[in-house]
Amino acid sequence: MNPKSIQGTARPGGTTRPVRGLLAFAVVLVLGFSLPLLDLVRLALKEDLFSHVLLIPFIAGYLVWLERGKLDLASAQRCSGAVIPLLLGLTLAGMGCFRLARGWRPPLEDYLAWMTFAFYSLLVGGGLLFLGGRNMRVLAFPAAVLVFIVPFPVAVTKALEWFFQHTSADAAHALFGLVGQTLLREGLMFHLPGMSIEVAEECSGIRSSLVLFITSLLAGHLFLRSPWRRAALALAVIPLGIIRNGFRIFTIAMLSSHVDPDIIRSPLHKRGGPLFFLLSLVPFFLLLVWLRKSEQRRLEAAGGDATTPAPAETAGSGSDPDAGGAPA
Repeated sequence: MNPKSIQGTARPGGTTRPVRGLLAFAVVLVLGFSLPLLDLVRLALKEDLFSHVLLIPFIAGYLVWLERGKLDLASAQRCSGAVIPLLLGLTLAGMGCFRLARGWRPPLEDYLAWMTFAFYSLLVGGGLLFLGGRNMRVLAFPAAVLVFIVPFPVAVTKALEWFFQHTSADAAHALFGLVGQTLLREGLMFHLPGMSIEVAEECSGIRSSLVLFITSLLAGHLFLRSPWRRAALALAVIPLGIIRNGFRIFTIAMLSSHVDPDIIRSPLHKRGGPLFFLLSLVPFFLLLVWLRKSEQRRLEAAGGDATTPAPAETAGSGSDPDAGGAPA
């Protein structure tokens, strides 16, 4: 018997050699990055913005489980393309360790973004090395989702907060205008009768928007087939997040100005993020249902079914809870 065929076949335990090799590689990798990974867990437990990090490995693992029937582990061949992510990961890890030894003391988020991305690159490279390019193409989406374990550097977080902070203020201003509310706006300050409010950084709703964005990617992958519909669902999160934040600012400001000034200090302001996040899920799921039904109608018209991709669209033919978001 050809020795190469033995390496790819399953043993009595049901675990193939490529899987065992990848698992061993992952264990060594986790041990080598144990310090930054422990710091990452502590950051996720401490900062709400990164709390999703703890769930991402389980989500990616579940997605891999869903795709297990498409894998061909018996004939897995090592992919030469594994060199690229492996070299990238080793370079980033080496540079990080070298800079730390030379006195580099960045913000914790920047350090963890650097080292976690190095870990992620090495893990993807290990997947290509042991499972092969064909199997990793099957697992491309779970591998892409896993990148969300990498926290944002401080500069990225600040940029996103600035964007949602200012656009949410614009959305709230538009809502005030729709109801004819008299006010004076000075940048991020709104002067209403009897009170003034400021849209602070905490009002950006960045965490809710990030969670909804990840949800949109998962929902598009599980329920849609058309690439442009998946993209439309994901991109819709941006205006939806802006409108949600603006509506929260508008609601709390109006209640504080016309009903009870103490509402600005109430739980609705300080801990009402999940409530407004749930409200934003209503239009999100309505959009998802509409996209899915339109896709099903197109498949039926083409003689397919809901589980069969539409050839013209998959070819790209072009047819067819955050604590923020309220006044400070």
